[in-house]
Amino acid sequence: MALFEARGIHKRFGRQVVLERIDLSFEAGRLSGIMGPNGAGKTTCFNVLTGRFKPDRGRVVFDGEDITGLSPSAIARKGIARSFQIMSLFDEYSALENIVIALPDVRARGFNMIDSLSADSEAADRAAAVLARVGLAGREHRRAGDLAYGERRALEVGVALAARPRLLFLDEPTSGLGTEATARLADLVQDLKRDHSIVVIEHDMQFLFGLADTISVIHWGQVVAAGTPDALRENKWVQRSTLGAPP
Repeated sequence: MALFEARGIHKRFGRQVVLERIDLSFEAGRLSGIMGPNGAGKTTCFNVLTGRFKPDRGRVVFDGEDITGLSPSAIARKGIARSFQIMSLFDEYSALENIVIALPDVRARGFNMIDSLSADSEAADRAAAVLARVGLAGREHRRAGDLAYGERRALEVGVALAARPRLLFLDEPTSGLGTEATARLADLVQDLKRDHSIVVIEHDMQFLFGLADTISVIHWGQVVAAGTPDALRENKWVQRSTLGAPP
């Protein structure tokens, strides 16, 4: 059984149908991709899967449990974490503090920045280990707002990892990155997929094809193709599309 499934997802806003009969399945221990051109409905789909939008029809199932319509916080407590296309960091806090805030035990007992860091060296140590995992060792005390853009992207992945998720969703992680920063992010995600189940929504076909085990292509609010990167390279619709072209 798949770790995560979407079955018959339908979503509309007013008269506009954005998603229609979406079926997706993500296996444990694999990196699954969702790809599509701008305006295809993939971001709306991601928001439905992670609880920001409730589907009009259909079901979302995580590890055999129906989580359809649960709030983002309730879904996060089930073991699902996500990053965002538009970053959501605390810019006035340090990189370390951003990670500490996301630690489950810190969240559970209520958070006070000064008290938590001064009284809980263990939390700070765990946060530092997360930063090292995402390539930010030595940046612990830099303000998040002062980090380079690529480092901020890595920090947001670290914030998601700090929640110790069973499934990690990454929303357009290469957005705004140059060639070198994208390559560093690809190395990070390649490392993370060794011990995390990951779903990546991405418009950069080269980035996704180099990492994903399977990819679903969304266009016109529907899944129009699915398979391994090699299979999709041979798909005539994908070949004729503008996928992978600069937005």
